[in-house]
Amino acid sequence: MNFGLSEDQRLMRESFARFLDEHSSMVQVRAAAEQNGFDPELWKGLGELGAFSIRIPEEHGGLGLGAMDAAVLMEEAGRMLASGPLAETLVSARLLALLADEQQSDLLESVLCGEVVISLAFQNISDKPLQWIAGGAVATAVVARKSDQVVLVRPATGERGEPNLASTPIVEIDLAGAEQVVLASGDVAQRQFDQAIEEWKLLLAMALSGLSRKAVRMAAEYACERHAFGQAIGAYQGISHPLADLITDIDGGKYLIWKTIHDIHHGLDEAGAQTSLALWWATDTAARASAHALHIFGGYGLTTEYDIHLYNLRAKAWPLVWGDPAQLLEEAGRRLYAGEETLLPDVGDVQIDFDLGEDAHAMAKELDDLLNAILTPELRAKAHYSFDGFDREVHRKLAQAKLLFPSWPKEYGGREAPPYVVNALSKVWEDQGWSTHATSTTMMVGAMIRLFGTDELKQEVLPRIVSGDAICSLGYSEPGCGSDVFAAQTRAIRDGAGWRIDGSKMFTSGANIAQYVLLLTRTNPDVAKHRGLTMFIVPLDSEGIEIQPVYTFQDERTNITYYDGVRVKDSYRLGEVDGGARVMVGALEMEHGGGFAKSQRSMLEAAEELCRQLRRNGRALIDSVDAQKRLARSLLHVHLSEVIANRALWHSFQKLPNRGYGPMAKLFSSEKYLSDSRDLLDLTAPDSLSKREGPAGFLNLCYRHAQATTIYGGTSEVHRSQIAERALSLPRTRG
Repeated sequence: MNFGLSEDQRLMRESFARFLDEHSSMVQVRAAAEQNGFDPELWKGLGELGAFSIRIPEEHGGLGLGAMDAAVLMEEAGRMLASGPLAETLVSARLLALLADEQQSDLLESVLCGEVVISLAFQNISDKPLQWIAGGAVATAVVARKSDQVVLVRPATGERGEPNLASTPIVEIDLAGAEQVVLASGDVAQRQFDQAIEEWKLLLAMALSGLSRKAVRMAAEYACERHAFGQAIGAYQGISHPLADLITDIDGGKYLIWKTIHDIHHGLDEAGAQTSLALWWATDTAARASAHALHIFGGYGLTTEYDIHLYNLRAKAWPLVWGDPAQLLEEAGRRLYAGEETLLPDVGDVQIDFDLGEDAHAMAKELDDLLNAILTPELRAKAHYSFDGFDREVHRKLAQAKLLFPSWPKEYGGREAPPYVVNALSKVWEDQGWSTHATSTTMMVGAMIRLFGTDELKQEVLPRIVSGDAICSLGYSEPGCGSDVFAAQTRAIRDGAGWRIDGSKMFTSGANIAQYVLLLTRTNPDVAKHRGLTMFIVPLDSEGIEIQPVYTFQDERTNITYYDGVRVKDSYRLGEVDGGARVMVGALEMEHGGGFAKSQRSMLEAAEELCRQLRRNGRALIDSVDAQKRLARSLLHVHLSEVIANRALWHSFQKLPNRGYGPMAKLFSSEKYLSDSRDLLDLTAPDSLSKREGPAGFLNLCYRHAQATTIYGGTSEVHRSQIAERALSLPRTRG
């Protein structure tokens, strides 16, 4: 896996960023807006830097670079609102180079030098001669499709601009009445034109991503400067939490564009649909991000003195030249579920890599084969996503195969598997429908013992965990504390050489079948609440422990546990006395990563199956445009959850700075799991009301399960605060 740009791409990004900072400042953007929304000096400068040559093959005088290189340019251009139809010119220049003969060589040279503008018509001019053209007010030529021909249209010179939403050089042109030259005709010409449209979608999506990020950062900076009621407004969750959602959406969209380019290069099945989805998401995100950013500026955002309104208007204007963005969802739906084929561009070399690697695939197959061998029909009937699906004998067999805790060192029964392998194994668990709750919590507790436990604790407890003879539960939450785990009141008091524990814990899932609980206690009530905590490993067969069931509407059992004079040895303490916060943070970091992308995908697959089974108005539900759009949107959310989680995984593996990437993965996937579970339940109603075995019952369960995913492992509000602080440098919003 590789989420890093090449050295050449990083240098190119820095070069374009410096140039645009200097030549596309907001002063210059405003000045261009007064002149048809175009900056000829900026355009010439971009030509001198080779911007328009990026996607031109070397044999035609270009740089012969790939779509990823063009995406790097477009993100910076979006960030600085470059005044001109850059995405349209990039793909039109490539078409001109690929299709034109020597007679157009002078025009191509002028385009690459930035002396003239060339743009693109999106509709077939035989059907729609009058079209809105991005940059049409200043374009020397427009590349268009006319039946089976690709033509070069030269609009009449003269004043062509008119006032428009964002003061860009967009204009409506009658292309049928203008001078036309046929560049090429037939299947090859049509194919290359269609490929150009698909590449334009990706490039514009990248520009919108850069625009969105800049708008959100402008709002975050303002929220740190502006004070109300004695503190920066960014300290209020009503300000910071929506920004946290937006920066997460922006990050996901950026890496989805990268993934789409990667998938096109590798010829993956869903790449065509992803192209449409990437632009739809970028368009929607840009509109939301710029509108909310402007809102944070309050009344000042409405004034022309502040730059945020420029981002707001361009966020809406840039993509609408293509038409209603909702059509992109319909298009993706057709490509996914109606067999619509599309011709995707040659994106060139791609260095980024979203594959987990051969080692991951090999160990995933090993786990899959083992589960297929040991999971009898009776065991599969018992399977459940919660602790209720736990089977001790299966647990032991996995331990014997060293597949229970594969990331652990070999001396602790592991394989020293890297994170990519572990990620691949988690998909196998999901595909098999077998619970990982006991495994994941036990692995977390075991890791805490390895990091903070005494030698005695390691010798007595770790062997039982490694062999699969013991599992662990988590004792964090308390009846009156909610998500504020640091407000714990369960007391641990020195009792001779050991400790006495009194109190209660809520949601100690698995305690009824576990052998140990990781217990957070208060050992010092006279200091700040996070400083007076100590963590213990407590055997659940200790005298004084009472476990009572608590049932949820997700068809699972959790527990409330009571501790009345429970004695525990000091050697079962983790870390220093009153140092439990440090141990707790380590445990929470383990729990915050990953997300629910695999659950989302399983839910979507069930919804697709059910939509094929159900009939509405005499045809399969999946054949309806509405169902295709909604399923496509759910798939989009799956892809976004996956790339956000994989980015967190890659950053962790590379030991790069963490800007809240783990919380982003958990926040986004859980929130989309919840919203999509509602929507897919609606889509397949009333059949989805049933709990009968099959896709309907599974969707029903997903809806109930999804409710909890935004709560356990840290609520969405906790994660939003972490993202706001780490990714946007906003003030701390938590007490």
